Amino acid sequence: MTTTAPPGAEEQTDAPAADAGGRRTAARRIPTGNGLVFVLPFLLVFGLFMVWPIVQGLWMSFTDSSLALRDTNFVGLDNYTEAFGDPDVWSSLGNTVFFTVISSVPLVLVALAMALLVHSGLAGQWAWRLSFFAPYLLPVTVVTMIWTWLYQPELGMANQLLDTLGMEPVGWLSDESVAMWSVAALTVWWTVGFNFLLYLAALQSLPTTFDEAAALDGAGAWRRLWSITLPQLRRTTGLVAMLQILASLKVFDQIYILTKGGPNGSTRPVLEYVYDVGFTGYRLGYASAVSYLFFALVVLVSLVQFRLFRRED
Repeated sequence: MTTTAPPGAEEQTDAPAADAGGRRTAARRIPTGNGLVFVLPFLLVFGLFMVWPIVQGLWMSFTDSSLALRDTNFVGLDNYTEAFGDPDVWSSLGNTVFFTVISSVPLVLVALAMALLVHSGLAGQWAWRLSFFAPYLLPVTVVTMIWTWLYQPELGMANQLLDTLGMEPVGWLSDESVAMWSVAALTVWWTVGFNFLLYLAALQSLPTTFDEAAALDGAGAWRRLWSITLPQLRRTTGLVAMLQILASLKVFDQIYILTKGGPNGSTRPVLEYVYDVGFTGYRLGYASAVSYLFFALVVLVSLVQFRLFRRED
């Protein structure tokens, strides 16, 4: 026997409902379109300045687009094939990886040491925090100007110090074997303050019960640091390392201003090579292909790091 629903049955979701205690409560209505009004401005800006440039750049990488030519032709994978066989691409990629290694390791270790030093309760806490974090607030042009004078061959403080110690002067920015180390030293001094703050915040949020219990059991300061404090900072260290590796892979500003990739391309990173090819050589299509290959590498590194940290957790 077929039964028909009483009138208004389709609107029962809006009718009062009984809770566990038998009391009548009004059903909750969920608005569906109001949130879109607030999200739409962000979506428009994000699509205009993020999504569209990414799509446009990807399409450009399959063309011979150039600043010197008006016509653009589709060339398929020719730009990517050329990039894989370009020795300058591999050389600049090697410089980028080398800089990432020699800058990321001290930026993690030095930041941790600075945070532990401040957290230990030294006198003049505000002065230590200000001196450690202040360089991070400086713009890149000011930082490179300071270090250009420090690295100046004849009047720079670095060679003056070496002369005082009876050592030969060093071509900090002109020697191919030293130039990248000079840029890494600048980068550590400039950006270590951010990692220092992350570590200091983590140290201040750690519970003190484990450390106090270990001290009562006779554990020394180094044993408590190695067995209690550092294991609790594992998540913070993973975050700092991941952020620092990604930032170092994208290095461009300080190298371009300080050395412009010299001497003889020994400090030229991938992003500077993309800039040189695209805006000096006018080959926008080829520069786009190189940039997307590098983008794929950065994504791969990010995924590997994320997978490793998840496995440790």
